Amino acid sequence: MLRAKKRTQPVINTNALPDIIFMLLFFFMVVTVMRKDPMLLKIKIPTASESSKLENRSLVNHIYIGTPLNPQQTTKNAIQIQDAFVSENNLQQAIKTVIANQAARTETFLSTALKVDENVKMGVVNDVKMALRKEGQLKLSYLAARPLSVQ
Repeated sequence: MLRAKKRTQPVINTNALPDIIFMLLFFFMVVTVMRKDPMLLKIKIPTASESSKLENRSLVNHIYIGTPLNPQQTTKNAIQIQDAFVSENNLQQAIKTVIANQAARTETFLSTALKVDENVKMGVVNDVKMALRKEGQLKLSYLAARPLSVQ
């Protein structure tokens, strides 16, 4: 009687594994786009006594109100939505366009965050809030800096 030999599994060569992992890492680093709106306004954020973090920032529309960085633009308060200035006359249409574009990409409820300079008149902020209300954007938050802790 012949004895059956035990077969051993062949060893898998893992020498190329780190190369493959780094190639995948570089691929995703190159392909991933971290889009951030370019700031066209000078904004000094007011401090808040109480604050909380936004949960899902990708589902938040940002509206900026402040003075333009380019002094040739205008000296009064300007409104920036995404990467362009919006006049108060075109505010309603700009908000409608932004909401429609984001609603086409996602089906979850969107919210709006206002980043407003501390010297901006409240009338401009109220105009933006009324335009948002007309478009059904009722979830609104204000971006503020945390106060320095006193020791």
